[in-house]
Amino acid sequence: MPTLPSDFILSMQGILGEEASLLLDAIGGEQPASIRLNRSKTAWDGGETVPWCLSGRYLDGRLTYTFDPLFHAGAYYVQEASSMFLDQVVRNHVDAPVLALDLCAAPGGKSTLLSFSLPVGSLLVANEVVRNRVPALVENLTKWGNPSVMVTNSATADFAQLGGCFDFILVDAPCSGEGMFRKDAGAIAEWSPSNVASCAQRQRTILSDAWQALRPGGLLVYSTCTYNLEENEKNVHWLIDTLGAIPLAVQTEAEWGVTGALDGSDVPVYRFLPHKTRGEGLFMAVVRKDYDDDCTAQLRHTKDKRQNVVVPQAVKDFVAGNASFDFGLDNGAYSIKPKQWRDAIAMLASQLRVVKAGTAVAAVKGRDIIPLHPLAMSAYCNRSAFTMVELSHDEAVTYLRRGALQLEGEGRGCQLVTYKSVPLGFVKRIGSRVNNLYPQEWRIMTSYSPDEMRTLV
Repeated sequence: MPTLPSDFILSMQGILGEEASLLLDAIGGEQPASIRLNRSKTAWDGGETVPWCLSGRYLDGRLTYTFDPLFHAGAYYVQEASSMFLDQVVRNHVDAPVLALDLCAAPGGKSTLLSFSLPVGSLLVANEVVRNRVPALVENLTKWGNPSVMVTNSATADFAQLGGCFDFILVDAPCSGEGMFRKDAGAIAEWSPSNVASCAQRQRTILSDAWQALRPGGLLVYSTCTYNLEENEKNVHWLIDTLGAIPLAVQTEAEWGVTGALDGSDVPVYRFLPHKTRGEGLFMAVVRKDYDDDCTAQLRHTKDKRQNVVVPQAVKDFVAGNASFDFGLDNGAYSIKPKQWRDAIAMLASQLRVVKAGTAVAAVKGRDIIPLHPLAMSAYCNRSAFTMVELSHDEAVTYLRRGALQLEGEGRGCQLVTYKSVPLGFVKRIGSRVNNLYPQEWRIMTSYSPDEMRTLV
């Protein structure tokens, strides 16, 4: 591990005193391995539960993720445990469907968490400002399988222009990355006091934009992966003193080892320090916008003016619970979006750069209706509409490499291939020939195979 910057060490000594040596030792120590399960796809219940996240699990070591088909199928997400505290926040403070925004979302760890932790019936907008980070966000949310998600690639200021229309906003802010020192040597190389100051100012700009997009009475969650005061407590005090935010407490247990404010104040904030908690460095705070805040959500009621699309019954049959969705035609593909958010989706699409909305279901090629990969990943894929073919581990890895498969039996048309009964995607069979329909851009690129495989199941 590279040597920690002397200015960082002095900063931690100033904040933690004698306890700083424990933190610095922990930064040089072993990283705990953890994942978050997708309960719509797997019933696996091994490992030790992360106490603040119902679906989080500590593992006894890293898996061979690249060669675990269940990872590619979205049955679990590799996420460090501290970040899963967001699940505890949601369970404490959100008890009805919401219009939610993850403003700085890539690569999608907290977005995938929100997409199933938020109450059923919620709509999540996952936004990423940096364009080249968007594909990873789309991939991870597609694999997670919730159709009530939009992905956008817009500036944070564009959300401020919408008026107060969001009920819940997460700002997992770009930061100096001190909490990632243990797992990312690059974060150490990029750290400097001036970068800390620059990040803190940028965070206030993002928070100001988010605040304007939040409805009165709405919740804002602010998080960073840093230890310093400038990007953490000082920004929370700025939210309270400048924007009128009302801080909210989150229930914790003493044995979790969560630390409160380190600036001597009693503001409710939640710090995860690796010498006290099993996870990486994290800071999180929750605030509410005053109900009396002078803000309106006039754009919330924009109507969807698209013409009705005639959708083949075969396409509708691909979707379980299809009555809950609007079917549309986007870029030549039939897709589904939640009916209850029709007008909100139309409003957002008219104001933002939308990359993905809902789930792409099928495309028409000549006389054929071809089911698309996002359908296979969706929790609403109607498996009974397809012939299913279970693959062995070696066959599954070949499929994920987009290699040629030799499958038993005969048949024609598109079939759903599975591993451990979890869908991996589609193939098209023409007699004995099997066309691999796995997305080219998501395939396993390496031809290397490790001597030892450690998979979830």
